Amino acid sequence: MDPHTLRSTFGRFATGVTVITCRTPDGAHHGATVTAFTPISLDPPLVQVALTRTSKAAGLLDGAAFAVNVLAADQVDVAMHFAGRPSPDRIPWSDGTTAPALAGTAATITCRPWRTDDGGDHLLFLGEVVDVRTTGRRPLLFHDSAFHQIGSRSSDAVWLGCQDDPHTSWFGALVPADTHY
Repeated sequence: MDPHTLRSTFGRFATGVTVITCRTPDGAHHGATVTAFTPISLDPPLVQVALTRTSKAAGLLDGAAFAVNVLAADQVDVAMHFAGRPSPDRIPWSDGTTAPALAGTAATITCRPWRTDDGGDHLLFLGEVVDVRTTGRRPLLFHDSAFHQIGSRSSDAVWLGCQDDPHTSWFGALVPADTHY
């Protein structure tokens, strides 16, 4: 598989932009811009962050509490700062429950370490959610190597479940046995 083609294909998937924050061994705040964030489970409450093995953040996160800061649409400068292009402006740090967090975000998810797994050239950090904070701010998005903002709604439909739900779908008791999809 050609890595350039694969990266370009992955870029077709629009994601939110997060900054993962933690403390260094000497107590200083550290952060890294990450688009590879995934909610995993509601019970127990788990999230996953994928970081390049060789990154400084990957070395700091193993066994450490961290915060997932979902950046707001007007925080491109913060995203760029933690992606390696330092901003001359002051970074808006705030106190998190178990890890340092950023102020002005769309949401912040604070976690304690759950597990670290092999993810090829990345490490997969699972965190148990211990605190969440949300605001009414719209999130910053990333798609095709560029930052974007949410536009108008495509639909007002509400998520009512999925066909793979054993309580409401094709393999559940509520569906007649002779039904085929």
